[in-house]
Amino acid sequence: MPGRDFVLNYFREKSGISSGERLFFSPGRVNLIGEHIDYNGGLVFPCAIDKGIYAAAAVNSSGKINLYSANFPLLKCSINNNYLEFDKNHGWMNYPKGVLKNIFELSGVKSGLDIAFHGNLPDGAGLSSSACIEMLTAVIADTLLELNIPMLELVKLCQKTENDYIGVNCGIMDQFAIGFGRKNSAILLNCATLDYSYAPFNIDGHSLIIINSNKRRELAESKYNERRAECESALGKLNKFMKAENLCSVNESDLELHKENLTKTEYHRALHVITENKRTTDAAEALKNNNLKLFGELMNSSHLSLKNNYEVTGHELDTLALTAQKMDFVLGSRMTGAGFGGCVIALIEGENFDRFKKEVGEIYQKECGLSADFYEVRISDGTGEI
Repeated sequence: MPGRDFVLNYFREKSGISSGERLFFSPGRVNLIGEHIDYNGGLVFPCAIDKGIYAAAAVNSSGKINLYSANFPLLKCSINNNYLEFDKNHGWMNYPKGVLKNIFELSGVKSGLDIAFHGNLPDGAGLSSSACIEMLTAVIADTLLELNIPMLELVKLCQKTENDYIGVNCGIMDQFAIGFGRKNSAILLNCATLDYSYAPFNIDGHSLIIINSNKRRELAESKYNERRAECESALGKLNKFMKAENLCSVNESDLELHKENLTKTEYHRALHVITENKRTTDAAEALKNNNLKLFGELMNSSHLSLKNNYEVTGHELDTLALTAQKMDFVLGSRMTGAGFGGCVIALIEGENFDRFKKEVGEIYQKECGLSADFYEVRISDGTGEI
């Protein structure tokens, strides 16, 4: 398996530990459809992918948490396990630190740990590298310390870390998809109840392509929190005329009936959320019926709503998605992730990857002055020990 030997050698070099280490892998995730729905209590349809982060780890007796990354070799963290407070100078290391702090507090068990990371997941691209490393750290600690914490509790703990420790008001979808991923399956997840089911993702004769725009976005610095606040404001105003637990439980006819009570911005945010929730249900059903043509059409509609109603796409993502949609062998294309940069996904027919990469890449370079990276991905199992 690519990456496992490298991370093992890197761990031994940095930690000085030559035996007893264990190997883990955590996937990235891509959301097939259902964007900006998780924190609005609706349905999402993500899957784990075969790109992610590898780690080698071992318990130590020093009481120190020693973190290393081959992707960021100049940044090293070695701190006492009693002091795991957020430190902006620690950069990416705050994610595993926050998870360990919460696990130690939850379990009442503390230990020294050496962990070395190495990933092939583009950082900041919208494939959820933050949730990936959070879930990876949680599973490592749970396994090595023999805590036997249920996966759902680890998922919730990692979301709590992101919300309260990192300061990003994210929903639960990313951590859930990465923790509960299943090979060749997508997850239809109700973010309000956490009920979920698997749908076979049979795309034989087709390819799922991820396009990294290389337009970097920093989630905590984006307008993600602003969009969430706009949705909460819309729900609050609508609840003066009805009783809705979340925005996804409002139907489109009620939204139209009461739209005059919302600002124009609130109306469009709510319209995206409500219609995207319906598209997600339809998309899951389309995959179950192996109707990839309809699935692709729903992907296209999703992108247009994210562009026009939710306003989270931007020139780069629009150029990639809309260029792809015009190609006769592309069933559908849309931005994925929080937006404001990051990635686009496309479902394409046959052996057209090279042509797709060349033609879309050239137009994107001309229009945006950036070079995009293209990945053909498979659907992976969730975080676990190798």
